[in-house]
Amino acid sequence: MAALIITEEAVPALAAATGGLSLTDDATTAHGNPTPILIDTTAALSKMVGNLEELPTDPPSLYIDLEGVNLSRHGTISILQLHVLPSKQTYLLDVHTLQGQCFSATSRNGRSFKDILESDTIPKVFFDVRNDSDALYHHFKIDLRGIQDLQLMEIATRTFSRRHVNGLSRCIERDASLSTLERIAWKRVKDKGVKLFAPERGGSYEVFNERPLSSDMIDYCAQDVQVLPLLWARYKSNITSTWWQRIQDASKERVKLSQSSTFVGKGQYMALSPSGWASIR
Repeated sequence: MAALIITEEAVPALAAATGGLSLTDDATTAHGNPTPILIDTTAALSKMVGNLEELPTDPPSLYIDLEGVNLSRHGTISILQLHVLPSKQTYLLDVHTLQGQCFSATSRNGRSFKDILESDTIPKVFFDVRNDSDALYHHFKIDLRGIQDLQLMEIATRTFSRRHVNGLSRCIERDASLSTLERIAWKRVKDKGVKLFAPERGGSYEVFNERPLSSDMIDYCAQDVQVLPLLWARYKSNITSTWWQRIQDASKERVKLSQSSTFVGKGQYMALSPSGWASIR
Protein backbone atom coordinates (compact mmCIF):
# COMPACT_ATOMS: atom_id res chain seq x y z
CA MET A 1 0.00 0.00 0.00
CA ALA A 2 1.56 3.29 -1.06
CA ALA A 3 1.45 6.01 1.56
CA LEU A 4 -0.73 8.99 0.72
CA ILE A 5 1.07 12.17 1.71
CA ILE A 6 -0.87 14.62 3.84
CA THR A 7 0.21 18.13 4.67
CA GLU A 8 -0.51 19.48 8.14
CA GLU A 9 -2.91 22.07 6.74
CA ALA A 10 -4.98 19.34 5.09
CA VAL A 11 -5.79 17.58 8.36
CA PRO A 12 -8.86 19.69 9.34
CA ALA A 13 -10.35 19.39 5.84
CA LEU A 14 -9.75 15.65 5.81
CA ALA A 15 -11.37 15.27 9.21
CA ALA A 16 -14.42 17.20 8.03
CA ALA A 17 -14.68 15.15 4.87
CA THR A 18 -14.59 11.92 6.87
CA GLY A 19 -17.07 12.96 9.51
CA GLY A 20 -14.44 13.87 12.09
CA LEU A 21 -12.59 10.56 12.03
CA SER A 22 -9.01 10.86 13.28
CA LEU A 23 -5.94 10.27 11.18
CA THR A 24 -4.61 7.93 13.83
CA ASP A 25 -7.59 5.62 13.49
CA ASP A 26 -8.29 5.74 9.79
CA ALA A 27 -5.64 7.32 7.56
CA THR A 28 -3.07 4.63 8.20
CA THR A 29 -0.30 2.90 6.33
CA ALA A 30 -0.15 -0.81 5.69
CA HIS A 31 1.69 -1.36 9.00
CA GLY A 32 -0.88 0.44 11.15
CA ASN A 33 0.97 3.74 11.53
CA PRO A 34 -0.84 6.99 10.68
CA THR A 35 -0.10 8.23 7.18
CA PRO A 36 3.15 10.27 7.09
CA ILE A 37 2.60 14.02 7.30
CA LEU A 38 4.74 16.30 5.14
CA ILE A 39 5.97 19.40 6.95
CA ASP A 40 6.78 22.01 4.31
CA THR A 41 5.55 25.28 5.85
CA THR A 42 6.61 27.13 9.00
CA ALA A 43 3.01 27.05 10.26
CA ALA A 44 2.92 23.26 10.03
CA LEU A 45 6.35 23.04 11.62
CA SER A 46 5.35 25.25 14.56
CA LYS A 47 2.31 23.08 15.20
CA MET A 48 4.40 19.91 15.02
CA VAL A 49 6.96 21.26 17.49
CA GLY A 50 4.13 22.11 19.88
CA ASN A 51 3.02 18.48 19.70
CA LEU A 52 6.49 17.31 20.73
CA GLU A 53 6.49 19.02 24.11
CA GLU A 54 6.14 17.07 27.37
CA LEU A 55 6.44 13.64 25.74
CA PRO A 56 7.56 10.53 27.68
CA THR A 57 11.31 9.90 27.77
CA ASP A 58 11.47 6.20 28.71
CA PRO A 59 11.18 4.69 26.23
CA PRO A 60 12.23 7.62 24.05
CA SER A 61 9.45 9.26 22.07
CA LEU A 62 11.53 10.61 19.17
CA TYR A 63 13.20 8.53 16.44
CA ILE A 64 15.06 10.31 13.65
CA ASP A 65 16.65 9.61 10.27
CA LEU A 66 17.83 11.86 7.43
CA GLU A 67 18.04 11.60 3.66
CA GLY A 68 19.97 13.83 1.31
CA VAL A 69 22.36 14.21 -1.58
CA ASN A 70 25.81 13.15 -0.30
CA LEU A 71 24.50 13.55 3.24
CA SER A 72 27.37 15.33 4.97
CA ARG A 73 28.98 18.76 5.32
CA HIS A 74 29.84 18.49 1.63
CA GLY A 75 26.31 17.64 0.48
CA THR A 76 22.77 18.59 1.42
CA ILE A 77 19.91 17.48 3.64
CA SER A 78 16.66 16.84 1.77
CA ILE A 79 14.29 15.18 4.24
CA LEU A 80 14.38 14.68 8.00
CA GLN A 81 12.17 11.80 9.09
CA LEU A 82 10.75 11.97 12.60
CA HIS A 83 8.72 9.17 14.17
CA VAL A 84 6.86 9.99 17.38
CA LEU A 85 6.28 6.81 19.36
CA PRO A 86 3.28 7.78 21.56
CA SER A 87 1.17 8.81 18.55
CA LYS A 88 2.92 6.49 16.05
CA GLN A 89 2.95 9.53 13.76
CA THR A 90 5.74 9.96 11.23
CA TYR A 91 6.61 13.44 9.98
CA LEU A 92 8.67 14.14 6.87
CA LEU A 93 10.32 17.53 7.38
CA ASP A 94 11.08 19.13 4.03
CA VAL A 95 14.52 20.56 4.78
CA HIS A 96 15.16 21.10 1.06
CA THR A 97 12.25 23.56 0.96
CA LEU A 98 12.38 25.10 4.44
CA GLN A 99 16.16 25.18 4.91
CA GLY A 100 17.06 26.96 8.18
CA GLN A 101 13.41 27.68 9.00
CA CYS A 102 13.01 23.96 9.56
CA PHE A 103 14.97 24.36 12.79
CA SER A 104 14.27 27.97 13.79
CA ALA A 105 10.46 28.22 13.58
CA THR A 106 8.97 28.17 17.08
CA SER A 107 5.87 26.80 18.74
CA ARG A 108 3.47 28.95 20.75
CA ASN A 109 5.71 28.33 23.76
CA GLY A 110 8.75 29.67 21.92
CA ARG A 111 10.50 26.33 21.44
CA SER A 112 12.08 25.40 18.11
CA PHE A 113 12.94 22.02 16.65
CA LYS A 114 16.60 23.02 17.09
CA ASP A 115 15.92 23.39 20.82
CA ILE A 116 14.56 19.84 20.92
CA LEU A 117 17.50 18.42 18.97
CA GLU A 118 19.96 20.13 21.31
CA SER A 119 18.20 19.21 24.56
CA ASP A 120 20.03 16.90 26.96
CA THR A 121 16.76 15.96 28.64
CA ILE A 122 14.86 14.89 25.50
CA PRO A 123 16.27 11.59 24.20
CA LYS A 124 16.52 11.21 20.42
CA VAL A 125 17.21 7.84 18.81
CA PHE A 126 19.33 7.64 15.64
CA PHE A 127 20.92 4.69 13.88
CA ASP A 128 24.57 5.67 13.36
CA VAL A 129 24.33 9.36 14.12
CA ARG A 130 27.68 10.33 12.59
CA ASN A 131 26.80 11.50 9.07
CA ASP A 132 23.46 12.92 10.20
CA SER A 133 25.24 14.95 12.88
CA ASP A 134 27.92 16.04 10.42
CA ALA A 135 25.28 17.47 8.07
CA LEU A 136 23.13 19.06 10.77
CA TYR A 137 26.08 20.73 12.48
CA HIS A 138 27.86 22.10 9.44
CA HIS A 139 24.78 23.26 7.54
CA PHE A 140 22.58 24.46 10.41
CA LYS A 141 24.87 24.70 13.47
CA ILE A 142 22.87 22.06 15.34
CA ASP A 143 24.79 20.52 18.24
CA LEU A 144 22.95 17.24 18.83
CA ARG A 145 22.51 16.18 22.44
CA GLY A 146 20.56 13.49 24.23
CA ILE A 147 21.41 10.99 21.50
CA GLN A 148 20.94 7.24 21.81
CA ASP A 149 22.66 5.49 18.90
CA LEU A 150 20.93 2.23 17.99
CA GLN A 151 23.94 0.95 16.08
CA LEU A 152 25.92 1.07 19.32
CA MET A 153 23.07 -0.53 21.24
CA GLU A 154 23.11 -3.50 18.86
CA ILE A 155 26.83 -4.05 19.43
CA ALA A 156 26.32 -4.06 23.19
CA THR A 157 23.83 -6.93 23.03
CA ARG A 158 26.14 -9.31 21.16
CA THR A 159 27.55 -12.54 22.51
CA PHE A 160 29.88 -12.76 19.50
CA SER A 161 32.52 -10.45 18.04
CA ARG A 162 32.05 -6.73 18.62
CA ARG A 163 34.77 -5.65 16.22
CA HIS A 164 32.52 -4.39 13.40
CA VAL A 165 29.20 -2.55 13.32
CA ASN A 166 26.11 -3.75 11.47
CA GLY A 167 24.05 -1.70 9.04
CA LEU A 168 20.40 -0.81 9.61
CA SER A 169 19.01 -3.19 7.01
CA ARG A 170 20.75 -6.16 8.60
CA CYS A 171 19.51 -5.17 12.04
CA ILE A 172 15.93 -4.83 10.80
CA GLU A 173 16.00 -8.18 9.04
CA ARG A 174 17.50 -9.96 12.04
CA ASP A 175 16.15 -8.16 15.10
CA ALA A 176 12.95 -6.21 14.34
CA SER A 177 10.72 -9.29 14.72
CA LEU A 178 8.78 -8.52 11.55
CA SER A 179 6.32 -11.11 10.33
CA THR A 180 6.97 -12.80 7.01
CA LEU A 181 4.48 -10.54 5.24
CA GLU A 182 5.91 -7.43 6.93
CA ARG A 183 9.43 -8.40 5.90
CA ILE A 184 8.35 -8.93 2.29
CA ALA A 185 6.59 -5.55 2.24
CA TRP A 186 9.60 -3.84 3.84
CA LYS A 187 11.97 -5.31 1.25
CA ARG A 188 9.65 -4.30 -1.60
CA VAL A 189 9.52 -0.67 -0.44
CA LYS A 190 13.28 -0.65 0.13
CA ASP A 191 14.00 -2.00 -3.35
CA LYS A 192 11.71 0.53 -5.05
CA GLY A 193 13.42 3.39 -3.25
CA VAL A 194 16.95 2.17 -3.97
CA LYS A 195 16.17 1.88 -7.68
CA LEU A 196 15.14 5.54 -7.69
CA PHE A 197 18.18 7.01 -5.91
CA ALA A 198 21.11 4.61 -6.27
CA PRO A 199 23.28 5.51 -9.31
CA GLU A 200 24.42 1.89 -9.65
CA ARG A 201 20.75 0.92 -10.05
CA GLY A 202 20.04 3.67 -12.59
CA GLY A 203 18.77 6.22 -10.08
CA SER A 204 19.92 9.59 -8.77
CA TYR A 205 20.13 11.01 -5.25
CA GLU A 206 18.50 14.16 -6.62
CA VAL A 207 15.21 12.27 -6.41
CA PHE A 208 15.13 13.29 -2.73
CA ASN A 209 14.85 16.92 -3.87
CA GLU A 210 12.09 16.41 -6.43
CA ARG A 211 8.78 17.96 -5.44
CA PRO A 212 6.22 16.65 -5.02
CA LEU A 213 7.81 13.53 -3.57
CA SER A 214 6.65 10.37 -5.28
CA SER A 215 4.66 7.85 -3.27
CA ASP A 216 7.56 5.40 -3.55
CA MET A 217 9.96 7.92 -1.99
CA ILE A 218 7.46 8.75 0.75
CA ASP A 219 7.21 5.06 1.62
CA TYR A 220 10.98 4.67 1.51
CA CYS A 221 11.64 7.67 3.74
CA ALA A 222 9.02 6.69 6.30
CA GLN A 223 9.39 2.96 6.77
CA ASP A 224 12.84 2.57 8.37
CA VAL A 225 12.30 5.25 11.01
CA GLN A 226 9.02 3.55 11.95
CA VAL A 227 10.92 0.35 12.76
CA LEU A 228 13.51 2.02 15.01
CA PRO A 229 11.32 1.77 18.16
CA LEU A 230 11.12 -2.01 17.69
CA LEU A 231 14.90 -2.25 17.57
CA TRP A 232 15.30 0.05 20.59
CA ALA A 233 12.99 -2.11 22.69
CA ARG A 234 14.72 -5.31 21.57
CA TYR A 235 18.21 -4.06 22.36
CA LYS A 236 17.50 -2.06 25.52
CA SER A 237 16.00 -5.08 27.28
CA ASN A 238 19.35 -6.88 26.94
CA ILE A 239 21.73 -4.09 27.93
CA THR A 240 23.35 -3.90 31.37
CA SER A 241 23.82 -0.61 33.20
CA THR A 242 27.57 -0.76 32.52
CA TRP A 243 27.03 -1.16 28.79
CA TRP A 244 24.35 1.56 28.81
CA GLN A 245 26.89 4.03 30.16
CA ARG A 246 29.34 2.99 27.44
CA ILE A 247 26.64 3.57 24.81
CA GLN A 248 25.83 7.03 26.15
CA ASP A 249 29.50 8.00 26.22
CA ALA A 250 30.16 6.61 22.73
CA SER A 251 27.07 8.33 21.31
CA LYS A 252 28.37 11.67 22.59
CA GLU A 253 31.81 10.88 21.18
CA ARG A 254 30.33 10.14 17.76
CA VAL A 255 28.61 13.52 17.71
CA LYS A 256 31.80 15.26 18.80
CA LEU A 257 33.83 13.44 16.14
CA SER A 258 31.34 14.33 13.41
CA GLN A 259 31.72 18.02 14.22
CA SER A 260 35.52 17.98 13.97
CA SER A 261 37.35 19.48 11.02
CA THR A 262 38.98 16.14 10.19
CA PHE A 263 35.86 13.97 10.11
CA VAL A 264 35.19 12.01 6.91
CA GLY A 265 31.98 9.99 6.89
CA LYS A 266 33.24 7.33 4.52
CA GLY A 267 35.92 4.67 4.68
CA GLN A 268 36.66 1.33 6.29
CA TYR A 269 37.08 2.86 9.74
CA MET A 270 33.35 3.66 9.78
CA ALA A 271 32.69 -0.09 10.02
CA LEU A 272 34.69 -0.47 13.24
CA SER A 273 33.15 -0.44 16.70
CA PRO A 274 34.30 2.14 19.26
CA SER A 275 37.87 1.79 20.47
CA GLY A 276 38.25 -0.95 23.06
CA TRP A 277 34.81 -2.49 22.59
CA ALA A 278 36.05 -5.49 20.59
CA SER A 279 38.07 -6.78 23.56
CA ILE A 280 35.28 -6.47 26.15
CA ARG A 281 33.71 -9.75 27.20
